[in-house]
Amino acid sequence: MEQMPAEREKELNEIEKRLGTSFLNKALLNHSLTHSSYGHEKKTPDNERLEFLGDAILKLVISEYLYHKFPERAEGDLTKIRAAVISDETLAQVGRRTEIGNYLLLSANEKRTGGTKRKSNLANAFEAVIGAVFLDAGIGKSRELILGVLEDEIEKASRSDYIRDYKSALQEHTQKRKWDLPRYRVIKETGPKHRRVFWIEVRIKGQGYGVGRGRNKKESEQRAAMQALTRLKSEGKQKKKDPRRSLGGLISHVRKRIKG
Repeated sequence: MEQMPAEREKELNEIEKRLGTSFLNKALLNHSLTHSSYGHEKKTPDNERLEFLGDAILKLVISEYLYHKFPERAEGDLTKIRAAVISDETLAQVGRRTEIGNYLLLSANEKRTGGTKRKSNLANAFEAVIGAVFLDAGIGKSRELILGVLEDEIEKASRSDYIRDYKSALQEHTQKRKWDLPRYRVIKETGPKHRRVFWIEVRIKGQGYGVGRGRNKKESEQRAAMQALTRLKSEGKQKKKDPRRSLGGLISHVRKRIKG
């Protein structure tokens, strides 16, 4: 193993525990956590090649797992489940859960502008770690790491009621009821240009149904749509519980009140 500061070795031991894996060659782990900004600044290899390798291994392991776990599912369904599981959003969640961002080697500027929490950095670093595990210990150890952190996500994504694209789901919900399509608008922007935060409202039938906040408009719209869909479904359940909400139920209720 290449010589590295004792403090860095301690950090690598910590991230191994968080990921539930261990390395024979910790230099590979350190390499997988070296962001391109740091590599360029320090003139040292970064983790982009390991990310490339890890991405391929991730797809292989998840594809094999889904193939055997869901023998009744069609190819299209398996593709959708895999896409959800290996998406940047899901991998970034793994990165946040394991706090992988705290162990990334970043340039001073990248760190200052929020690089330890940036979704792409977290997702890419996790894929690079997978590549490093493969080189260090082979496909079996890689599979163990991947399924250890993603099995819950696979279960979630395989459910029939699972939704990844809330904007499309909300649009389908409104179209079934022959309502006008949801309209999205930016209601607030905060933060400097390089760390902009958008607040977007979604309106249905002229009424605000949800507000989403995110680092970009796409993310904010998805969160607004999720909030709106949750509210609409809740309202639908209320109407079923209270018969007075329906026209027939309302007429029946009025008649009873008159008779009473």
